[in-house]
Amino acid sequence: MAKLALRRGERSLLASIGLHGALISASFVSVFPIFWVLVTSFKPDTKAISPQPKLLDESNIDNYLNVLSGAKGDFLGWFGNSVLIAGLTTALAVFVAASTGYALSRFRFPGRRSLLLGFLAIQMFPFAVLIVPLYNLLLGLGLQGRALGLVLVYCSTTVPFCTYMLKGYFDTVPTDIDEAGRMDGLSPFGVFWRLVLPLAKPGLAVTAFYAFVTAWGEVAFASAFLSAADESKTLAVGLQVFIQQNRTEWGHLSAASILVALPAVAVFYLVQRFLVGGLSAGAVKG
Repeated sequence: MAKLALRRGERSLLASIGLHGALISASFVSVFPIFWVLVTSFKPDTKAISPQPKLLDESNIDNYLNVLSGAKGDFLGWFGNSVLIAGLTTALAVFVAASTGYALSRFRFPGRRSLLLGFLAIQMFPFAVLIVPLYNLLLGLGLQGRALGLVLVYCSTTVPFCTYMLKGYFDTVPTDIDEAGRMDGLSPFGVFWRLVLPLAKPGLAVTAFYAFVTAWGEVAFASAFLSAADESKTLAVGLQVFIQQNRTEWGHLSAASILVALPAVAVFYLVQRFLVGGLSAGAVKG
């Protein structure tokens, strides 16, 4: 019996088969909807939904050509609006969250605990509850229906989460770096900007990706706070033109959805090399 006993950390053959089977099943469930949307994007609207769907049924790239050419809405205009709003949201949210997270990590000041609790409380409210007060606030500031107003709204939801995340990351950066910078004559902001921030690239990458994805694919706030004019829409809101009262253009909607997802995938691949590994490891020699 001792020879048959498994070593610590080893799995039996049956357990390995079960584990790999579960992983394969989970991967299939996750990938299949995306695969089917991709397949549907090449089909005519009349063939996208049928009682006996076929994998390749009159497939062509007409849906993509119609979407990009503007025959089915001002897609390129919506794309430009989304890039502008998502880019400004990412830059502003990361800068505010990084500076706030660093202050919360390094300094002790009156109201610090209340600020942290406030950020936590904001995350507990559903987005739908915030639409009315934010609408009235933007209306009072004269920003209702403008891209800048929507950027500020997105920052109000992304900054608290990003601040919490970056504060935790700054807590792992040795304070010896701050002391060495101050001895060299740097101001507190100089220490943050020139020494600590470059070491926080993995944390900045995660928060930047979160802020970008939040602004890129959000629908409720964009529908409520932007003008109803077609040229003011973002991509997520513009996709609604393919959903009509009596029918849905599934082929064109799928093609537009694939095009909308590509920038988010590209941003992920740009930042993924920062998502693993701590750049602060070994920053202070013993």
